[in-house]
Amino acid sequence: MSISPNAPVIEVNNLTKHFPIKRGLFIRKQTGAVRAVDGVGFKVNDGETLGLVGESGCGKTTVGRVILGLESPTSGSIMFRGDDLTKQSPAQLRALRRDMQIVFQDPYGSLNPRMTVETIVMEPMEIHGVGNAGERRARVAELLGKVGLDPDYRRRYPNEFSGGQRQRIGIARALALNPKLIICDEPVSALDVSVQSQVVNLLQDLQSELGLTYLFISHDLSVVKHISDRVAVMYLGKIVEVAAKSELYANPLHPYTQALLSAIPVASAGRKRQRMILHGDVPSPLNPPTGCRFHTRCPYVEARCKNEEPALTEVSTGHTVACHRYC
Repeated sequence: MSISPNAPVIEVNNLTKHFPIKRGLFIRKQTGAVRAVDGVGFKVNDGETLGLVGESGCGKTTVGRVILGLESPTSGSIMFRGDDLTKQSPAQLRALRRDMQIVFQDPYGSLNPRMTVETIVMEPMEIHGVGNAGERRARVAELLGKVGLDPDYRRRYPNEFSGGQRQRIGIARALALNPKLIICDEPVSALDVSVQSQVVNLLQDLQSELGLTYLFISHDLSVVKHISDRVAVMYLGKIVEVAAKSELYANPLHPYTQALLSAIPVASAGRKRQRMILHGDVPSPLNPPTGCRFHTRCPYVEARCKNEEPALTEVSTGHTVACHRYC
């Protein structure tokens, strides 16, 4: 299939992922479902970084896992460079997965402690039959250099490295097959603050050098502001606002986005940000509220918010929001 130069690398439409809840000792019957992702749609353009943000449990990691095929979608479509991933055979998916990789959140749990760095980075090439043994070893040395590690480290084991170095190894592994899309799932949240900036800068340098496209999943809006081109805000399985980074941070429209941004610490001494305090707990995705899912915590709630679900509406060029105040 020919790909338009302006076509998005990834386009998600009405994606849902429900995890069934089953009860019973002998006969297991489904009694409900956790609606982790419930009608999500977005696109990521070539060479762009889309930040996907929200509280823990909102479903953002599940979105990334479904895109990669680590979880099967309940419904919806996932278009990757013109191909619908939900309609591919296992053999076709295997070929497409060469162009999609992931950097996991935990650099300690994502690397096999029994494998050397060389074996870890080489493994994707072996699985997909890329090159011979000599070419793979040369590729490992090249990748370690790209991520700022000494190629001589290739014979060491993960326990011999710091958290930041382990994450660099994970990035090298993700680059092994020259992917087009990398999903970064909270890639710096487990690292010290001083190391976080180094890894984020590395990701930006690699994107510029290799023409990568990122879906950057995070709950840290300061990090997202630094690395993203556009930002999508997710709440309880749904996207509630999408805008260019500069627009979203300067003019947040959804009350949930406003509350998230008000919680970002201010670096300047003596300055204070006006906090927007949300009351109540996040509802359960097992039984989400009717209407607008945010209405149980929203300071601007109206009667129709409790019964009518707001559509994601474009209120200005490239800025969409799901809120009855703007529909």
